[in-house]
Amino acid sequence: MSLPKGFRYVDHVAFTVPDLTEAVTFFVDALGAEELYRSERGPDADFMPEHFAVPVDARLELVMLRMPPNLNVELFQWHTTDQRRDLPRHCDLGGHHLCFAVEDVDEAVAHLQAHGARVLGGTKEVGPDSPVVAGNRWTYLQAPWGLLLELVDRSRVKNPPPLVGPAEWADPAVTGKDS
Repeated sequence: MSLPKGFRYVDHVAFTVPDLTEAVTFFVDALGAEELYRSERGPDADFMPEHFAVPVDARLELVMLRMPPNLNVELFQWHTTDQRRDLPRHCDLGGHHLCFAVEDVDEAVAHLQAHGARVLGGTKEVGPDSPVVAGNRWTYLQAPWGLLLELVDRSRVKNPPPLVGPAEWADPAVTGKDS
């Protein structure tokens, strides 16, 4: 299976954050991101509602980050008088999370906790009821402002599904195969 004709690849994911400085600091210091650029737009009562589906007084600040080896993350901080401040829960429409494959869940948890992340319920292991990923160790955390993060360690999975992507992204520790 491949992307539709003319589609090349996923370019980035984006998250709206309450404090851009705090979020950029977390991504850079805790997750090793590199800041690529910053931009601002608005307010513009003609452009913003039509192109972003936001209130007429909305303005944005954004930072594009590079997460090695394969993901760009765009962080937005919006300013408007009509802003909802509640983050969607995992079960709410619009709920989301960002997942990292790690070598050791416990080490990764300790690292993120040192940067202000909060663990949700501790580390779990997938059992035989999900045979394709049995042995997978995982946990959820929240970044200091509430973004849900997941950590997964597939090193104990006997035949992990091909979740990594192009061969140049493959890490033998993750895929269990030599590249």
